[in-house]
Amino acid sequence: MQRAARPPMKGTCATIDPRKAAPMTSRLDRWTLPCTILAALVAVVAFKGAGVLAQPNNGKGAYDRVCATCHGSDARGSLGPGLVPFGRTDAELLALVRAGGSQMRPLTSRDITDADVSAVARYLRSLAGIQGSPDSPTADARPAPTVPARPEVFNAADTPALSDVTDDMLAKPTPNDWLSWRRTLDGWGYSPLDQINKSNVRTLQLAWSWALETGPSQTTPLVHDGVMYIANPGNIVDALDARTGQLLWEYRRPMDERRRQAAQTRSLAIVHDVIVLATVDAHLVALDARKGTVRWDANVGGSGEAGFTFTSGPIVADGAVVAGLTGCNRFDDETCYILAVDGRTGRLLWKTSTLARPGEPGGDTWGGLPITFRAGGDAWIPGSYDPVTKVIYWGTVQAKPWAQNVRGTDGDALYTNSTLALDPGTGKIKWYFQHLPGESFDMDETFERILIDHDGRSSVYTMGKLGILWELDRKTGAFVRATDTGYQTLVDVNPRTGRATYKPGRLQRVGEAITFCPSTGGFKSLRAMAYLPSTQALYVPLNLNCETATFDQMERREGGGGVGPVRIQGYQFHPKSPDQMGELRAMDVRTGKTLWQERRRAPYNTATLTTGGGLVFVGTWDRMAYAYDATTGQALWQTRLPTMANGFPISYAVGATQYVAIGAGAAVPGTSWASRVPGQLLREMKNPSAGNGIFVFALPNDK
Repeated sequence: MQRAARPPMKGTCATIDPRKAAPMTSRLDRWTLPCTILAALVAVVAFKGAGVLAQPNNGKGAYDRVCATCHGSDARGSLGPGLVPFGRTDAELLALVRAGGSQMRPLTSRDITDADVSAVARYLRSLAGIQGSPDSPTADARPAPTVPARPEVFNAADTPALSDVTDDMLAKPTPNDWLSWRRTLDGWGYSPLDQINKSNVRTLQLAWSWALETGPSQTTPLVHDGVMYIANPGNIVDALDARTGQLLWEYRRPMDERRRQAAQTRSLAIVHDVIVLATVDAHLVALDARKGTVRWDANVGGSGEAGFTFTSGPIVADGAVVAGLTGCNRFDDETCYILAVDGRTGRLLWKTSTLARPGEPGGDTWGGLPITFRAGGDAWIPGSYDPVTKVIYWGTVQAKPWAQNVRGTDGDALYTNSTLALDPGTGKIKWYFQHLPGESFDMDETFERILIDHDGRSSVYTMGKLGILWELDRKTGAFVRATDTGYQTLVDVNPRTGRATYKPGRLQRVGEAITFCPSTGGFKSLRAMAYLPSTQALYVPLNLNCETATFDQMERREGGGGVGPVRIQGYQFHPKSPDQMGELRAMDVRTGKTLWQERRRAPYNTATLTTGGGLVFVGTWDRMAYAYDATTGQALWQTRLPTMANGFPISYAVGATQYVAIGAGAAVPGTSWASRVPGQLLREMKNPSAGNGIFVFALPNDK
């Protein structure tokens, strides 16, 4: 018996005025004032120094005044991460406080004095019974570096003649172009080009490369009429000659530099004659594809008080630019949403809440929680679109805080961790399917939706962090199949209905350590799988790992929020793969059967790319890029990059030459769960903290 499709639900619509920019000072600034020394304070380092035992009350007043709003009254986390145990010296903490962080403005002596910073450090150590440091509180403090202003648009060369991109072109792009995040609106991640194939890929060599801005880089280039458009970290877009790598123009949008550590932009969109950038401050900005100048700028994140942001780009559906927000951790009355604007003007068309509100259909699945304390449902990975049936398919993440008993309800919490089928004209939810009701361990199900027709059925496929391949009937939302890759230890899935429930004894208890697989980094994460029509298989990059952690209670108060205090005791190799983290798996879409699997010590760290040459391209955390035989799983080509492979490889052609472009993204501390796990387990591997770039390969000229 198939699980019935859920009935349509109403979207929540409101008017957004694109003319109103987010203010520089807002409630968000007050929330993030001490929040996030993030990468620096979450990862506990060995305490440097010895001294007298700190007095428990020293610094508590300053902590309560400046830090408790984000990090919790007991310093174990709230909107920001927990700070106990604490392992920084006074001087190190002062330097961090004065310089600021990705979500924290620099604090001046008017906010908190040097002496109070030192007192806060001693207070944090006292909470864990660690001895204080006698070092000077100002020894290593330096002001944050200033960045010279640059022009918003820099034109380096004439852009070649470009054709406007129509809906028909997006639905069926020419083989030479890569026009959407996964090339086609169905999300395949497949290029039909076959000049590079199994017989000659071993001779593939670097044609050109281009360095990208510092920051977390997980980018996807677009290519149209011989021009490559690529997003850099920090609201930057480059237009390059796709044959030579010559810069044509560059756009730089001003950005608060404190946000750089979380300023990744994974993709762009192209519609008509504009490139659409989804910005860190939740704007959609349309750039003239020929010159880089701004055509329109839509503020779709509101005033900024809710803290919304974009980390991925939009898709285009019948001329509408559709995007999903993230940054949905805060306790207030505004929920996360998916939205659409007109591709020619930026005018808001609709927005649909990803959380069911009290009194609405599905609103009773939150156990009576008021809307203020319903958080999560981020939609941070782009969806897919079927232009024939005119339906958008989009995924959402879990409710927040993560743990059921911390957020205060064991209800299903609609529409979290769901596939949503949306009307592109209105945003109305046609149907939904919830993959993990009431999810409790940060196991996202928001990733790519791949649309495949086979055996007379139209299906949508997705896989979340648990490594379960889901197949749904995309016309009705009915459950078809769930294929478990065999590594997760948390849930059982009813084979008839598709409902997932936690295994007995697997739900965490507050304050008690629990070991679970996968870690919060997931087996399968944002690194998208790809489909190859000739084999009717999906090629899935996996990261095998487990985690031991303690989920602590947090206070629920308006203006707070967060994922909940989680104390990570450690990561482990998976017992079924005790010394190898990476697995590449080929899975038949008709049966879910594994056709082949290949393991490596380092995890796979990019999406997969399939091509008409029968190849699968993918990159790993140890700076390698590979081409595999899609039929056998044999590695046919490999090369080393300056830093870890990252992002979403593509293939395109200019003239008679096929190219493969693979990104590299440096290890920015604290910006990726999936990087943090191998960083702890693979101690023999070290990746440079610089080296972002795009690396473009082709066959030798004589081939």
